[in-house]
Amino acid sequence: MAETSTVYVLNGPNLNLLGLREPEIYGSDTLDDIAAALEDQARGLGLEIELRQSNHEGHLIDWLHEANAEGAKGVILNAAAFTHTSVALHDAIKAITVPVIEVHLSNPHKREEFRHKSFIASAARGTIAGFGALSYTLALDAIARF
Repeated sequence: MAETSTVYVLNGPNLNLLGLREPEIYGSDTLDDIAAALEDQARGLGLEIELRQSNHEGHLIDWLHEANAEGAKGVILNAAAFTHTSVALHDAIKAITVPVIEVHLSNPHKREEFRHKSFIASAARGTIAGFGALSYTLALDAIARF
């Protein structure tokens, strides 16, 4: 399948609560705020955004498969807590050819010890973390250059 100009932006558990949940860690931007910023940036880059959020691991896996089947330009993945637990997401990323960039609003290495291990990092093209909502826009800029 030919590559499209679509970038999937996939968000994991509890990210639907951005702006409300621990703003001292995750910032005050909501997922809608991040989506709006990405849409604006994508237009300037000649890209389209397909933003999704789920609290269910299987949805994220299905969407990774879909991105690959649809010939997406790339995937920005904030797997949230699944980052530290999901071999299944690791395997799904390894099974597809679409480049995946792992993003995090906070810097996991400055947080609890259990957040220091990422099952996503070794499968992803790269990781951007610790820049709040800017992590997403940095990832989109990187994908535009692929």
